[in-house]
Amino acid sequence: SFSAEKFAANASDPQVKMIELKLSQGAKPGHGGVLPGPKVTPEIAAARGVPVGQACISPARHSAFSTPVEMMQFIDKLRNLSGGKPTGFKLCIGHPWEWFAVCKAMLETGITPDFIVVDGAEGGTGAAPLEFTNNVGAPLQEGLLLVHNTLVGLNLRDQIKIGCAGKVTTAFDIVRLMALGADWCNSGRGFMFALGCIQAQACHTGHCPTGVTTQDPQRQRALVVPDKAQRVANFHQNTLKALKELVEAAGLCHPREITAQHIVHRLDKHDVRLLANLLPIVEPGSVLRGELPHNTFRVYWPLASAHSFAPQGSIERAR
Repeated sequence: SFSAEKFAANASDPQVKMIELKLSQGAKPGHGGVLPGPKVTPEIAAARGVPVGQACISPARHSAFSTPVEMMQFIDKLRNLSGGKPTGFKLCIGHPWEWFAVCKAMLETGITPDFIVVDGAEGGTGAAPLEFTNNVGAPLQEGLLLVHNTLVGLNLRDQIKIGCAGKVTTAFDIVRLMALGADWCNSGRGFMFALGCIQAQACHTGHCPTGVTTQDPQRQRALVVPDKAQRVANFHQNTLKALKELVEAAGLCHPREITAQHIVHRLDKHDVRLLANLLPIVEPGSVLRGELPHNTFRVYWPLASAHSFAPQGSIERAR
């Protein structure tokens, strides 16, 4: 269960810059996690508040709230307990009515997160069920567009920053996603490769062959920190340099100026179009005015309730 005292103590650490409530991740949306007992060292046990050597089981849902309204109140509580640090949440889009329910809760309570991180189904981890990694959750482009368009339609976009993640490894990945509405991009995969990860998918076993995800001192010797630290720094620096050059080549001064007008998408061998001409456009405030812009809104917005994550009515009838 949630401990306000422990949270406040941890959040007061100067190293903590922001608070993120994790609803789901692209690698395994709707699924909990297990950190096996052998990986729970004294250091990890102290950080997580669990006994040494005992499996740490993270459930698929939070016990601190059960409705969208309660979730927004919890976010406000976390922000206050942290001393006002930026507080938001991360999710991989699933049923559209669940996301719309959260938006209706924002409107009803007047509470908004400082940021939302959209994780795409492309996201991965070596410790997720293969069926979830390959087949569950909305892809990043569709999820990011839905979140961005909804906030625009509710006149909330200028109050909430949007981050995104899901196979973001190159400067062009960053450009493309910022064109779709992201304010920033998170990257794990590229940095893991720079660190030496070979995607052995043995993270949960403690037998990582490159020493990245193991508590075995012998295996950890494969990870030479001074060497890998420089490689990670180089990857970061050169990716941002490439992003700078792409922005300059487009005649822009800052990545925030990138729009869908700058991206060209090939549909087939003979058809090439601007991304701006392919994306659904939502006018500011249109959803507030009841002008539901396209089918996703027309079908699923009426099913959403600020007081339940479940659909309010028949999905088939709504269609």
